Amino acid sequence: MRYIVPVQAVVTAADFDREPTTAELDAIDAEMPLITAQDELLVAQIMVLDRRPSELDARRIRRARRKVLAARRELANLSATAIAPGVGA
Repeated sequence: MRYIVPVQAVVTAADFDREPTTAELDAIDAEMPLITAQDELLVAQIMVLDRRPSELDARRIRRARRKVLAARRELANLSATAIAPGVGA
């Protein structure tokens, strides 16, 4: 009887078993305000899924959308500054 075994010694990728690098953690940290703002928007939208939104709900959703847009703008400005420092200053 012949056993079927993999030709390679390791079949699974070892890259998935590592901790995030400092650069990856810095990127996550830079994107955290956007992630938080998107989370707030999602929570506000979920709250009104099964009912008609009140005026307070509509204000909460508008405020959350403005936060997402502001966070995206800040992240875009931050990445543009990192690519070309001193430009636009």
